[in-house]
Amino acid sequence: MATTTHGIAPLAGTRQIALRASMITLFTLLLGFVSQLPPFPIGRFGVPQTMQSLVVILAALHLGPRWGTASMTLYILVGALGAKAFSDGGAGLGVILGQTGGYILGFVASQPVIAACVRRPDGSPRGWGAVVLASLAGHAVVFTIGVPWLYITRKLDANPAISAITISEAVRHGCLIFIPGTIIKTAIAVIIARFSLPWAMRRVW
Repeated sequence: MATTTHGIAPLAGTRQIALRASMITLFTLLLGFVSQLPPFPIGRFGVPQTMQSLVVILAALHLGPRWGTASMTLYILVGALGAKAFSDGGAGLGVILGQTGGYILGFVASQPVIAACVRRPDGSPRGWGAVVLASLAGHAVVFTIGVPWLYITRKLDANPAISAITISEAVRHGCLIFIPGTIIKTAIAVIIARFSLPWAMRRVW
């Protein structure tokens, strides 16, 4: 009996590691894929409206705080190293340092916040209302980093073709115009998480 038990435990651990690794890779690739889809009408200052944040929310819900952070970090590293992973085929460290870099860094920062919203103290998943809160909180983190980054980078950019903007313009065109899309993506996240969140928290987190 002891031999059987000792034989099963390492196998179970190996399977979980393989599952986590595949899920991390899946969401990294999925984020890269949706980043290449044609964006919805772009805001006045070049911030694209894409499905990226939906994948970011789903990554946190299905991977948890540690592995979600790992997946988003991997996405940034791949893009920074030259793969055309960012929106509209963007690549390189210049994208991170550019006007949309704050939003991309927000993908990483939002992961523990989203995960914390949907997990009870005993480790069980909360209800759909918590998923709504998690999605809104995740978007809020992305905007909180992205909007000031947009304002500062345009203010400091020496390129004469890039004009400085006011704080109100940054808030309006870097956040407020995305609210309808945020609501839609939150609804999609709730529908998906209703079926998959309990499984993900048991098997992946």
